[in-house]
Amino acid sequence: MDFAYSIAGLGVGLVVGLTGVGGGSLMTPLLVLLFGITPATAVGTDLLYASITKAGGVAVHGFKKTIDWKIVGLLAAGSVPASLLVVWYLATRRSEAAVVGAGFSSLFSFSLGIMLLLTALALVFRKRLQQWAEHRSPEPVAVSRKPLYTVLLGAFIGAAVSLSSVGAGAVGVTALILLYPKLPIVRIVGTDIAHAVPLTLIAGLGHASLGHVDLNLLGSLLIGSLPGVAIGSLLATRLPEIFVRHSLVVLLLITGGRLVFLR
Repeated sequence: MDFAYSIAGLGVGLVVGLTGVGGGSLMTPLLVLLFGITPATAVGTDLLYASITKAGGVAVHGFKKTIDWKIVGLLAAGSVPASLLVVWYLATRRSEAAVVGAGFSSLFSFSLGIMLLLTALALVFRKRLQQWAEHRSPEPVAVSRKPLYTVLLGAFIGAAVSLSSVGAGAVGVTALILLYPKLPIVRIVGTDIAHAVPLTLIAGLGHASLGHVDLNLLGSLLIGSLPGVAIGSLLATRLPEIFVRHSLVVLLLITGGRLVFLR
């Protein structure tokens, strides 16, 4: 076990507990930029890390009945096949010398950077989009088309998460708000978390089959992050969320911009 990784897990766990977002958005770039972990290993390890840490959230939301399982099913109908398709693509391409080297790392880095920028934008405009969706009449998305759009959203999230480990949090919640403006935010968050657990588990196992998971690293991260989430949740009522959230947005913009434009 590496103590530095546990400290990093503690820091990310604190942010997740304080804001409800930032797991994959912070952990993966932290592993890549600070610790020099290869992008593929960082993504694969973070996916399994996310499936474990979010499982507790599913239990809580399930107990409170704040999960819409029908929407979870629709999202999974798109995300699971998309995730398996991405893993299959990576498996078929990894044997090619041009992709195994710099090109392979570049694919993960670019995907991660794009998703970090989208996450930052989702955090900035989420409340405005929510207000727009709630007050727009009739609903912005026709009821008959919602199942199809939900499956397509799931497919996008599945592909994005499998390539970057980012997208099942802030981006997914923001998109669900636009699709289901009348659904209480607590149910949207619970639904998003419930969908994220099987998706990250499947994608993580797929990456593990490709050798992209470091189990020692995973254990070290969990040792720090699990108590970090608990501490952050306790501090959430004492610290101004707007300060923490805006700091997170700035960090995501800087990190995402670096991965996309300074490769």
